[in-house]
Amino acid sequence: MSLAKNTPATGRPVRYDEDFAAWAFEQAEILRTGRLADADLENLVEEIESLGNGQLHALESYYALLIFHLLKWQFQPERRSRSWSGTILNARAQLRRREKRNPGLKARAGEIVADIYPDSRRQAAIETGLPIETFPDTCPYSLDQLRDPDFLPE
Repeated sequence: MSLAKNTPATGRPVRYDEDFAAWAFEQAEILRTGRLADADLENLVEEIESLGNGQLHALESYYALLIFHLLKWQFQPERRSRSWSGTILNARAQLRRREKRNPGLKARAGEIVADIYPDSRRQAAIETGLPIETFPDTCPYSLDQLRDPDFLPE
């Protein structure tokens, strides 16, 4: 998309807080044409950081979902279902893809798991109705187990 299509009739640049999509297209064109002096660097930096944070948040969400379901699987064996195994399978597939695309975040997986585990533990306690003390204080699954498509705790 060209700059002309995104610049208002006034001829002034599109403001970030007025029309985000038009601003983004305009900034892409500015960067593409090498006119760095015209770039809205402050907001571009924020948006690029936001993209990285989005990837981190996605990994956190999939690890939390996976651990939550593994805890339910382990501590409520009588309630196991195809739905749980499907959720586990999907979470692992998403993690595998996202970690492949983001090796820097894959390297932080241990930190991510340690950070989100208390929430997964609490969620498992609430959903199962079991006392929170039923679940280990720290994640009982290694990163290899979490990533292993065949691992299910017994």
